Amino acid sequence: MEKIIINTDGGSRGNPGEGGVGVVISDAKGRIIKTYGEPIGFCTNNEAEYQALILALKKVKALFGKTKLPSLDIEIRSDSELLVKQMNGQYKVLDEKIQPLFLQAWNLKIDFPHIAFIAVPREHNEMANRLVNEALDNAKSAQTLF
Repeated sequence: MEKIIINTDGGSRGNPGEGGVGVVISDAKGRIIKTYGEPIGFCTNNEAEYQALILALKKVKALFGKTKLPSLDIEIRSDSELLVKQMNGQYKVLDEKIQPLFLQAWNLKIDFPHIAFIAVPREHNEMANRLVNEALDNAKSAQTLF
């Protein structure tokens, strides 16, 4: 079974504030397959973390196709303990703004028979974090052009 490691991060400047997401998709040897960094507008940090997960799951489906998903061992790594514990069923989702994002992520993960959610320290999620900051910096510079 082929292992795919996905690092996700989301953040907002101000919490709430302008938000961005970062996703790094790698193989088991750490070779980067694809990266994504996008601004997502006004949100909280937790909303951004979920948006990053949702983007990651959608991109993996698009990259590998639904028929190949059963042969993939997917490991989602996030520095958001809240997201990881909620996706693992250890924490309830009480925040009304997070509930629809959780449901969207939960429904997307149904197509992934072999998926694990792992909490990692922030320093082990540097590339995804950098993509968040680059997306936010680029969005801000695009706004100041006019």
